[in-house]
Amino acid sequence: MRFSPTGIAGVVVVDIEPVSDARGLFARLHCPDEFAAAGHPFVPAQTSLSRNPAAFTLRGMHYQAPPHGETKLVRVVRGRAFDVALDLRPGSPTHRRWVSLELSAETGRAVLIPEGVAHGFITLEPDTDVVYQIATKHEPGHGLGVRWNDPAFAIAWPAEPKIISPRDAAYPDYR
Repeated sequence: MRFSPTGIAGVVVVDIEPVSDARGLFARLHCPDEFAAAGHPFVPAQTSLSRNPAAFTLRGMHYQAPPHGETKLVRVVRGRAFDVALDLRPGSPTHRRWVSLELSAETGRAVLIPEGVAHGFITLEPDTDVVYQIATKHEPGHGLGVRWNDPAFAIAWPAEPKIISPRDAAYPDYR
């Protein structure tokens, strides 16, 4: 695996290094030792799937309140998505900044998102499945979010969402 930093501390792009032959390809998607050696210790406690039948489905921007923050490794296993990480950590030099990248089943690329960084995505094609590996067990009742189009962040989404949950659409302006 190759680990590449982004403009936000702790948000890391993880690229696979596939081995190909006549059968197809084989690639390691996660190895605790490799993550730790790269300076990003990450051992998932839970794995979740987000299945999205329609293109331009938006999910986000979500994070968990301390002390139940979640570090997560996010990967598209079918389809394509425009993925966003938004730094909401108080005192961070990149507070309120965001980074984006395209994740697709074809590339196998993933993004590691630390605690305190909100996450969201918009699907770019129908039938997009997103897998989350999460370092801690989910604690219901501690989920927070900010609105995907809040002017405080000015995230440059590639399209308007066609499908979005009422909760995600109604988060108040960030203060």
